[in-house]
Amino acid sequence: MKKSYTSLLYILGIFLLISACASSGTPTASRSDDSKSGGTAKSPKSEDLSIYRPKFNLPASRGASSNAPTNTTSASSITPTRHINDKVAVLLDTVASMNKSIRYAQGYRILAYSGTERKAAMDMRKAIIARMPEERDYLQYKQPTFRLKIGDYFTRVEAQQALLQIKNITPNAMIVADQINVK
Repeated sequence: MKKSYTSLLYILGIFLLISACASSGTPTASRSDDSKSGGTAKSPKSEDLSIYRPKFNLPASRGASSNAPTNTTSASSITPTRHINDKVAVLLDTVASMNKSIRYAQGYRILAYSGTERKAAMDMRKAIIARMPEERDYLQYKQPTFRLKIGDYFTRVEAQQALLQIKNITPNAMIVADQINVK
């Protein structure tokens, strides 16, 4: 008895699905100007919607008479009344001088080595400097641990690109958030 109800529900569901798909064909657009286009329906993308755009009358130019046609291509010159360029330049100079005094920022570095062996840290440092000579390295010692950090990166994406260059030298390297030096 239960099998007949479940099979009936499946058949009903399939029937509803087919009937829904069959009735959702592409609709034909009925337009008032079908006689102009030969009675064929156009797709919504090819409809001309310019009749719905608002139209504005341009004001007459100051020196022109009302009978003369206005020239829409020439723009009237506007003279500024308040000049703030000098004030803005002074503020930008102040901001630039303040930015020059910034030495540190929050960023990312690559932690290439963390361990107790000094020789291993120095060998790792030499190998990374040979691979990436333009990057700066930071070797820190807090008893009993040596930490070798590489680079000054503002974004994690930059640090990830550098990490991919040295991943085969030090597979356990990771990106850490740190205070970086601003160049």
